[in-house]
Amino acid sequence: IMSKGTVVLAYSGGLDTSCILVWLKEQGYDVIAYLANIGQDEDFEAARKKAESLGAKKIFIEDLRKEFVEDFIWPSVQANAVYEDRYLMGTAIARPCIARRQVEIARKEGAQFVSHGATGKGNDQIRFELTCYALYPEVKIIAPWRIPEFYNRFRGRKDLMEYAQKFGIPVPVTPKAPWSMDANLMHISYESGILENPKSQAPPDLYLMTKNPADSPNEPDVLEMEFRNGVPIKVTNETNGISKNAPLEIFSYLNEIGGKHGVGRIDIVENRFIGMKSRGIYETPGGTILLKAHLDIETFTMDKEVRRIKQGLGIKFSELVYNGFWYSPECDFVRHCIAKSQENVEGKVQLSVFKGQVYILGRESPKSLYNEELVSMDVQGDYDPCDASGFIRINAVRLREHHRLQGFSGKKQ
Repeated sequence: IMSKGTVVLAYSGGLDTSCILVWLKEQGYDVIAYLANIGQDEDFEAARKKAESLGAKKIFIEDLRKEFVEDFIWPSVQANAVYEDRYLMGTAIARPCIARRQVEIARKEGAQFVSHGATGKGNDQIRFELTCYALYPEVKIIAPWRIPEFYNRFRGRKDLMEYAQKFGIPVPVTPKAPWSMDANLMHISYESGILENPKSQAPPDLYLMTKNPADSPNEPDVLEMEFRNGVPIKVTNETNGISKNAPLEIFSYLNEIGGKHGVGRIDIVENRFIGMKSRGIYETPGGTILLKAHLDIETFTMDKEVRRIKQGLGIKFSELVYNGFWYSPECDFVRHCIAKSQENVEGKVQLSVFKGQVYILGRESPKSLYNEELVSMDVQGDYDPCDASGFIRINAVRLREHHRLQGFSGKKQ
């Protein structure tokens, strides 16, 4: 049979993408299975053997953990990236990292198609595909969960299981958790299934990365984190002297400490790009510690007005990344501006991690804009208090005129 062409499938080793692999072969494609290691707990060798047995023409298992931290997590730390005030975007920043390598493989292997197992309702299809189109404009995308003959045939897990049995696809023996999970180095997300009712509380055994704060140690871990250019270059545990200085090791260690103390759990309803609200539970231990520490050293070393502009750019960056536009001209521009703002964000922050919380204890920096003498209650310094009278009167001109001409008098204060 003439092959319809070669497709690089983003393959997880799970039921959905295993069925998709076999289904793509059924449709007449040569399938290259591509599995990205971005820090999820996975038996990669078993996944390789499974993809081989299902007839993948080639299998790529790529360790992307280091580049995930340096190229994706670090820019998010510099931005203080938080979507809708709470979500640290562990899934959103992982997608462009996964898709970037998928496209590199497709180009190298001369594959004109790429495929993924993202659903037709979620954000991930957008994030994967916008990245693919940006980095490989001629690519063709096969999204089975948007193809009627696929989604009408596989209406639920039962249909997938039957198909798997028919084609000898090994199915998981352990019963699947009644929610769906996405794990990487940055976080684990939990959604759908029993979590679809926003009032249903998550069962206590749901969380895999973090301890329940109530069961966490009764002694804090005290860390010193050193920043340069707005990213951590060293973390030292003052309690036991353990020290890490490579990006991947720093981040993994912060996950370990944050997890041990139950830091970084959130349960939220968020707005997807596609226009619906969804309920998600996330745990981001290391990312949460980093956000708190970075905010502290940034405010200490950054000019007030630069920080105000940069804060707006951080929100813009978060929306762009959440919506899938990492590889867009506007996101590139915003990232450059944010990176520029980080040139003097350096120094050390001391913090304590304890019972689900991160407490900042102190900070120091050679680039500090804090002037102890200027701010002191006990020293006059280079400041004349008389100047404040004029400053206040000038600021009051507008308020007095408003009151005089339009009046607050008729309104209750």
